[in-house]
Amino acid sequence: MATPQKKSIKNYIPRIILLIVVLAAGIYAYQSYKYGQGHESTDNAQIETYSVPVVPRVGGYVNTVNMKDFEQVKKGQLLVDIDDQEQQLALAEMEAVYQQLLTDVENAKANIKNTKMTISAAETNLKATALRKDKARRDSERDAKLLADNAITRRQAEDSQSGLDVLNAQYDGQKQDIAATKSRLDILGSNLHKAEAALAVQRAKIDQQRLKLTYSKIYATENGKIGRKSVEPGQYIQPGQTLATIVQDSLYWVVANFKETQISRLAIGQQAVIKLDAFPDLELTGKIIDFSDATGAKYALLPPDNASGNFVKVTQRIPVKIAIDHVEKYRDKLRAGMSLEVEVKLK
Repeated sequence: MATPQKKSIKNYIPRIILLIVVLAAGIYAYQSYKYGQGHESTDNAQIETYSVPVVPRVGGYVNTVNMKDFEQVKKGQLLVDIDDQEQQLALAEMEAVYQQLLTDVENAKANIKNTKMTISAAETNLKATALRKDKARRDSERDAKLLADNAITRRQAEDSQSGLDVLNAQYDGQKQDIAATKSRLDILGSNLHKAEAALAVQRAKIDQQRLKLTYSKIYATENGKIGRKSVEPGQYIQPGQTLATIVQDSLYWVVANFKETQISRLAIGQQAVIKLDAFPDLELTGKIIDFSDATGAKYALLPPDNASGNFVKVTQRIPVKIAIDHVEKYRDKLRAGMSLEVEVKLK
């Protein structure tokens, strides 16, 4: 049979246990409060890096694909070769048209040169006609005086005057011909400018076509790893179609989405502790380097409209960029999009 002393001890055991539990809860609450006063944390965070899409600038059938899923590639490496036979034929046609237009330009220049030579010859003939006209004028004046003295017949005087009239008419006609030929020079000059302009346009088309031919080979624009490949040989691709994505594996950072009520306690330069969900025992460090100028909701496909009648206030989150210390040591473990937890030690 239990003694009164033992009964008394048994009665106090539940109270002692309750006191210990309450004390432990109080200590935990105090420590949590103290920790919360010196830290801000969030589990809405992920690893980020740069990714470059592999897109063609011209369409066509794919000849070869020189990349595999998750393969390491280097900048300048040939990734995709597009069939360019049609482009080559189009270039040959453009070059033939260019030669034809070049001939038109040469013909226009030759016409101008011939016209100038014709004008020069006509001006020489005009000078000769002017000399003959002056001689005929003097002969006519002399014959007129001789006729007045009855030294020659009237018929001889009339022949001299008729010869002068003919030469005057020839002189005037030659002057008009020269003026008309010179006016043709403006037309021929316009034709030359038009032919040269057409030649320049065709040259630009050829340069553009040659540039398009260089687009038939797609090269890696950055060092990194192929993310997801969606192209195979024989496939027809369109300009702007995403064929793959190159994920840079040389630079990683963290984007942590803190609540707007936490932002007032954060500042650039504060130290952060990063814990990856994939590696619970791995603890990284970093520091805040920048804040987004807009909430995450503003980047959504359909941003919320707070002016609507059904407005419900929701705490927004601000993306915060955190640089990872000694990131080169963890490249084999870091992957873009990995989830993690971030704790920032407040100053």
